[in-house]
Amino acid sequence: MFELIKTAKNHRGRVGKLHTNHGIINTPAFMPVGTQGSVKAVTVDMLHDINTQIILGNTYHLSLRPGVDLIKEFGGLHRFINWNKPILTDSGGYQVFSLKGLRKVDNDGVTFQSHLDGSKVRFTPEGVVDLQLGFNSDILMPLDICTPYPAEKLQVAVDMAITAKWETRQRDHWEKHRDKGNLLFGIIQGGMHADLREESAKDITALDFPGYAIGGLSVGESADIMSEMTAITTAFMPEDKPRYLMGVGLPENMRAAIEAGIDMFDCVAPTRLARHGQFFASEHQRSNISNEQFKTDQRPLVESCQCMTCQHYSRAYIRHLFKAKEMLAATLLSVHNLAFLIHLVDEIRNDILNQ
Repeated sequence: MFELIKTAKNHRGRVGKLHTNHGIINTPAFMPVGTQGSVKAVTVDMLHDINTQIILGNTYHLSLRPGVDLIKEFGGLHRFINWNKPILTDSGGYQVFSLKGLRKVDNDGVTFQSHLDGSKVRFTPEGVVDLQLGFNSDILMPLDICTPYPAEKLQVAVDMAITAKWETRQRDHWEKHRDKGNLLFGIIQGGMHADLREESAKDITALDFPGYAIGGLSVGESADIMSEMTAITTAFMPEDKPRYLMGVGLPENMRAAIEAGIDMFDCVAPTRLARHGQFFASEHQRSNISNEQFKTDQRPLVESCQCMTCQHYSRAYIRHLFKAKEMLAATLLSVHNLAFLIHLVDEIRNDILNQ
């Protein structure tokens, strides 16, 4: 299921292979987010061209629209969206965080008020697993509570305890269907508290999931705190299982996380930033294409980048598209930002292999 190929000599970074129903994922890997079955402004062919290995979908959004029944009629999400590589689906746990005013949490699940029409939507631990099995996701994520930051330690502990109970139920429910090969990952919580992170990691890893995620980070804390909590948590995660850092995907955060032992990442930032004109210029620098300095600039976004955008289009042209509010600007910038991240992670993976 997960092969650990090599561990770095001078840090905890590692290279591995995660086997799924729809192919092998070479880790570490960045996963573009396709919340509603589409990575915003980017086609499937473009994703293939930049060597995307796996994409994400969101259970909350897909269950509301188009609904699991229609996706089942297509035999699953892969055929529905024309993507033949692995798919990971989030559980809706992030919406517990982001839609705070539209949901109510109790001991047995979450009741949402649909952001589309105001109707009541009920998510239970077992129901969330069933939805993702209906999507035929390669990797399923359990329903959890992503505690906001900052929060009182008592609140973090209460949310963490509920999450642990839900995950136990979901682990038992998934066990009945594990012969289908869909993988259910556990999620470790604990906020910004080292002792709670350790407690959660020990409780969740004891359930023996096929892989583990670190949740509750990248929710407004500083980069230093995020790096510290990541390193603390990975120290209690098994060596022989994949480790997924949820919601992290800015270039400046990737290297430290990989060196702490993280294998998988996802984030909406690359495409969201692109829609606002921002592009990754280097590992530690972003630029905005609307800047006056790019008005007559004939160079690509990044001279060394091999993506379709940088190989065929100038900064001046992309700036013109953005200023004219042409949709193509978002596409070209999104392709570059995603390609930049995927290449960065590939580069770090190769560095570990070549040590």
